[in-house]
Amino acid sequence: MSVIYLLLTLSILVAIIFFIAFIYSVKKGQYDDSYTPSVRMLFDDELVINKTKKLTKD
Repeated sequence: MSVIYLLLTLSILVAIIFFIAFIYSVKKGQYDDSYTPSVRMLFDDELVINKTKKLTKD
């Protein structure tokens, strides 16, 4: 029974450590996307062309 308490405590501790690491990386800007906004306009034109092709086919 003491092994269950030990494993439960360790798993909660590891989960807290990972959560703190995640919060730290978000605050430091690890997940900020600086590439997509610069190329978004290239993909928007393709979507407009596809929509017009669908309209002309119908």
